[in-house]
Amino acid sequence: MSVTRSSIDETSRPSRAPLHERARSANEAELAAIAWLATLDDEERRVAVADIKVVQVAPGELLCRVGRPVTYWFGVVDGFLKMSNDTALGVPMTFTGMAPGGWFGEGTVLKREAYRYNIQALRRSVVAGLTVETFHWLIDRSIPFNRYITQQLNERLGQFIAAREIDRMTNPDERVARSLAALFHPILYPGVGEVLRITQQELGYLVGLSRQRVNESLAALQDAAIVRIEYGGLRVLDREALRRYVAAPAALARRGGATS
Repeated sequence: MSVTRSSIDETSRPSRAPLHERARSANEAELAAIAWLATLDDEERRVAVADIKVVQVAPGELLCRVGRPVTYWFGVVDGFLKMSNDTALGVPMTFTGMAPGGWFGEGTVLKREAYRYNIQALRRSVVAGLTVETFHWLIDRSIPFNRYITQQLNERLGQFIAAREIDRMTNPDERVARSLAALFHPILYPGVGEVLRITQQELGYLVGLSRQRVNESLAALQDAAIVRIEYGGLRVLDREALRRYVAAPAALARRGGATS
């Protein structure tokens, strides 16, 4: 997790209809992007598909807000979201990013409690939602769905343990590398594949670094043949090397050891 130095300014954005009023049924392409549907039998899939709604979320718009009661289990069909909260001093603190294919908030849904975090779109995104009632119906009925949720919770725990480690890193290149590795997670974000559509500014929001500093770190990772910078995103060339990346002290010294 990281304390960011800037956030998306929502004050100048026009008012919009509430998300539930803009929601619609999912089309076939959107349903095909939801991995857990494949774990269900015919009846379970029929009920889930009838219940799933999708909505387009604008940049800066909040999907979930601290203190609001949980109503849906959400997943990212397309776009990019961030999970965050504010510190006691009112400084935005980012926990993680949410990439395509990722579903989140299952712990909150299981406990039927209020959100303890905000979920905000960093770019125009398409998000799917399954109601709490149907989520619990599947939990009570489907063993494969239970296995999927158990795996989600286990992988998410590992993700947040890693986030604590990243937060303590003083080397910005390593922070960027490990944060990127988390977003290329094949189980939590199966829709990402080998290319992550993310801007340097969006990555900066997640790791708490300036866009310029993120650009330097990405250049170092590209020089090491770990990622390749492409138009509109990043291609991972060596996932394991990205996860284990340790910056060379000499390279960091040449860039002045900047951390912001």
